Amino acid sequence: MFYETCLNNHGLPRDPFKSCVVPRPIGWISTIDSNGKANLAPFSYFNAVSGLPPHVMFSPGGLGPEGKAKHSLLNAEATGEFVVNVVSRQLAEQMVQTSAAVAFDVDEFELAGLSKEPSKLVKPSRVAGAPIHLECKYWKTIQMPQDDGVPCHMVIGQVVGVHIADEIIDDDGLVDVLRFEPVARLGYRQYASINNVFEIQLPKA
Repeated sequence: MFYETCLNNHGLPRDPFKSCVVPRPIGWISTIDSNGKANLAPFSYFNAVSGLPPHVMFSPGGLGPEGKAKHSLLNAEATGEFVVNVVSRQLAEQMVQTSAAVAFDVDEFELAGLSKEPSKLVKPSRVAGAPIHLECKYWKTIQMPQDDGVPCHMVIGQVVGVHIADEIIDDDGLVDVLRFEPVARLGYRQYASINNVFEIQLPKA
């Protein structure tokens, strides 16, 4: 089959695009507003975008419940900081709970029954129990092209600090993803956790 995205003429019961770009890592973004109120939300349009120095991006699309930009975007821009919390299989259900569209004054940590841990270099809290945290300084927001007037932005931040749980580092000093099974987003309401890995040697130069 073939379809044009501008026409969305795929003839399927649901848009298949998100099932074509898979798996997508989930950026579980914690922020605070200018008054120190915590916010926590997952984004499957998320990834690392550079390594030296390390930068990550997350992409909030649409509007929040108040008809304004998403809280994570507003907070990152207002305070200049955010934290990426890596989602383990153990935390998948709580992560989904924090995707609810709730009012600005609702603390999603409390909503999902999650505990906070202080960060070292930034003010937003970390999700206690998450295997990896990336403390980030906001760099810039890029406004993406709009479709039918629905706003979408790309928020980019520099990773200034990394927390890795000791128990997920193996005897060779490598991060072992099988010890925490990171969760990825698929299409529709589907998720996957990494519980199988394989190696392929790079070709010799």
